[in-house]
Amino acid sequence: MTDTVAGGSFDIVILGGGSGGYACALRASQLGLSVALIEKDKLGGTCLHRGCIPTKALLHAAEVADSARESEAFGVQATLNGIDIAGVLKYKDGVVGRLYKGLQGLVKSRAITMVEGEGRLVAPNTVEVAGQHFIGRSVVLATGSYARSLPGLEISGRVLTSDQALELHEVPSSVIVLGGGVIGVEFASVWRSFGSEVTIVEALPRLVPAEDEALSKALERAFRKRGISFSTGVRFAGVTQDASGVTVSLEDGTTLTADYLLVAVGRGPRTDGLGYAEQGIAMDRGFVLTDERLRTNVPGVWAVGDIVPGLQLAHRGFQQGIFVAEELAGLAPRVIDESGIPRVTYCEPEVASVGLTEAQAQERHGVENISSYEYNLGGNGKSQILGTQGFIKLVRIVNGPVVGVHMVGARVGELIGEGQLIVNWEADPEDVAALVHAHPTQNEAMGEAHLALAGKPLHAHA
Repeated sequence: MTDTVAGGSFDIVILGGGSGGYACALRASQLGLSVALIEKDKLGGTCLHRGCIPTKALLHAAEVADSARESEAFGVQATLNGIDIAGVLKYKDGVVGRLYKGLQGLVKSRAITMVEGEGRLVAPNTVEVAGQHFIGRSVVLATGSYARSLPGLEISGRVLTSDQALELHEVPSSVIVLGGGVIGVEFASVWRSFGSEVTIVEALPRLVPAEDEALSKALERAFRKRGISFSTGVRFAGVTQDASGVTVSLEDGTTLTADYLLVAVGRGPRTDGLGYAEQGIAMDRGFVLTDERLRTNVPGVWAVGDIVPGLQLAHRGFQQGIFVAEELAGLAPRVIDESGIPRVTYCEPEVASVGLTEAQAQERHGVENISSYEYNLGGNGKSQILGTQGFIKLVRIVNGPVVGVHMVGARVGELIGEGQLIVNWEADPEDVAALVHAHPTQNEAMGEAHLALAGKPLHAHA
């Protein structure tokens, strides 16, 4: 990244170099638009440096540890001698570093003006960085998110967010995880595989509460089997800490002790102090409000990624960035269907889904118009080989298309690609049942599930 350059005028000025911002910059440049991309930290944003990539590297290290620990079940004599956390962090940082270097080279190869520094919107068409003004015919806000805490809950010492947890230079003997959503269950999974005692506290009635209830129940069963403790439907009351650990109190009177408390209560929009409200941009609890074409209420100002209400996912921001670039180039791209965006939680077992949950489908289309089917992975040869349990759940409109695909099991995140095509292309079960799925693959289970939902099950009961 270069030092701040003298300001100037551009077709597009993008504030934020995360997934949404850099995707917008690359696509806009590809379409012949002049672009200034402003980033105060590192190109790639949260996903590359503090989110998706480093956490998944830790999760893969955790999978390797589990493989060694369970090797005897496969006739392989291996032993797990321990976790070299310095080596794990070196591996994680190496993955991030290589991707970061590649992204820097990609942006540098395009006609994109990179600006290093903290930007602030000082007019609807102007971002100021260190006294320099970058003026755009259009301005795209893409400032991302931060790890939230609860009111009055200070992040310090042994009270961590995911940012600090990624750099923790020890394997804790015990951890309390506040929050049973994606971030919480992923870190719980890593630490348990590394040998920690883990307890999750979730205020809502179930883990991964945004997912279909069947997935939540399956994950809870799997976590119990792994020895991960959790309390759901109970709220956090307070925490004290000393040099040796933390003591967490819950509203039901329960007290928990551990080495660390991980606060994993979601991510907030990074919009404070950036001039958005001062320029008249409509906001809601810090989020930037847009229409379906990602336009704010201020002409010429657009927003993408985690600051826009909805799923806070890197691939959502990435696609939104491409959408805005194409919109500004006059290509009139198709509006992004939020319900068609795939979601994956990379704990063990993985949870993956796309489309409507059964409850959402029933609410939208009526209970009598929805049917569902669960295909157990026990009938899938590759899942037996991998030693994983779980299922694929399909939700369909009666005599109509599949509107939801929900999965739990090892590596099911790799199956969500076909799932999102099925949902987004509004395929009927009969359409998918007619396709040939390779054997033996876990992907074959997708075909079997659709065969069953189409009324012609082979390896399962209708």
